[in-house]
Amino acid sequence: MQIVAKRMIAADTVKDFFIQHWETTQVVFSRGLFHYAELEGVGVMDENGKITGLGTYKLSDHVCQIISLNSEHENQGVGSSLLYVMENIAKEKNCHTIKAITTNDNLQALKFFQKRGYVISEIVKNAVEESRKIKPEIPFYSFDGIPIRDEIILEKCL
Repeated sequence: MQIVAKRMIAADTVKDFFIQHWETTQVVFSRGLFHYAELEGVGVMDENGKITGLGTYKLSDHVCQIISLNSEHENQGVGSSLLYVMENIAKEKNCHTIKAITTNDNLQALKFFQKRGYVISEIVKNAVEESRKIKPEIPFYSFDGIPIRDEIILEKCL
């Protein structure tokens, strides 16, 4: 496993990975619309040069906002490694806080971040309804049948 800056990975490879996990090249949250190519990030590469994980973020006003964090295989340390690197980058850039946004249905993400010291700092009720105006393909229900409607912001002091 090798962690590299996103800019060191072929743009088409990053784009394909992003589409595979987000079904588009953009992520929309109540905090804005983000295009994968405009974001800083880090990737995990396997021995064959294939991306097995990718994290993207945006730095602003001493806050690091995680935009995406995806892994090909769960429970193998890829996501944790990416998060650790992004936290260290945020510290190096003098960020005081790192934040992650997920939706109310994403129980895996809620567990993942809380286990790593993140706390719920805000709930944006019905935020996904607004996001669907920009990205109408956002589903109304998760695979588990949970209505997708609210954003949950988690943060960690650095």
